[in-house]
Amino acid sequence: MIAVLCGGVGAARFLSGLSDATEPSGVTAIVNTGDDTVLHGLHICPDLDTIAYTLGQRVNPDTGWGVRGDTFRAMEALEALGGEAWFRLGDVDLGTHLYRTGRLAQGATLSRVTAEIAAALGVGVRILPMSDDAVRTNIVLRQGVDPRVDPSVDLGGGRAGDTPVAARGETVSFQDYFVRLHHSVEVSAVEFEGAAGASPAPGVLDVLGSVDRVVIAPSNPVVSIGPILAVPGIAELLSARRGTVVAISPIVAGRALKGPADRLLAELGEESSVVGVARHLREVCGTLVVDTADSNRADEIEAAGLRAVVTDTVMATPERAKALAEVVLAC
Repeated sequence: MIAVLCGGVGAARFLSGLSDATEPSGVTAIVNTGDDTVLHGLHICPDLDTIAYTLGQRVNPDTGWGVRGDTFRAMEALEALGGEAWFRLGDVDLGTHLYRTGRLAQGATLSRVTAEIAAALGVGVRILPMSDDAVRTNIVLRQGVDPRVDPSVDLGGGRAGDTPVAARGETVSFQDYFVRLHHSVEVSAVEFEGAAGASPAPGVLDVLGSVDRVVIAPSNPVVSIGPILAVPGIAELLSARRGTVVAISPIVAGRALKGPADRLLAELGEESSVVGVARHLREVCGTLVVDTADSNRADEIEAAGLRAVVTDTVMATPERAKALAEVVLAC
């Protein structure tokens, strides 16, 4: 039995490889919900959906998120009416959000609705949100970027100057930072609103306390893993069993394979490297799996208090994702 702390495309790819390497029913994914947001009255869970779509063989292979072959007619109609369409929701994807929002309004918990969606998609892995309570990742900006005076800022689709400007020192939601501002502004702090008063979703602590191994997926350690660890009881439990916790670095040769993990670490005063990841996670993790490109940093990882395992961590194909999972299972 194995539990995986996860969020984002890298985690989804790893879980897919893990499902090929071992029996999916023995895997529990504990997923970040700090990215969740409400838009157009709909409750949207990007990380939960990315993982469910990937494991259900529905994900868009070109992006790693969203639904394969989806269309965006609803967003086009919304934009034509002058509505906010910076967060692009596909037409099929909207069905998931409509279902979730309706079930939550009926009184179902997020963990219950997540299980229903996973079952409908034929997912064999058990997917648990980190909490049924609202926890929201907020980003404190060090400075704003005004695309009207800085045309080098690409706002997507080759456009510049048509996105609201973030003010210096402003606090924005994660999706505002990640999608609306294209994570193109410097960050001074990351906050997890509601985490202190949240409880782990039913089953989370039982799973983390009983499985043979806990894996921290190759997810952004600050904004994907950080919110999970901020929920009371989770970090404490992992610290007590850190010798059986294995993390996979999302940083390879000083760079994030996807997303802003490298820049976030640096902007928050940490080293943007596998050593920085080791120091960030050492309280809850005993082993760090790093790419062969970082084999020369193994001694520094050991000095930080973690065992270093070197292998190919770039999951360019399903076969390589499975091979990485096999290495992790053997740790």
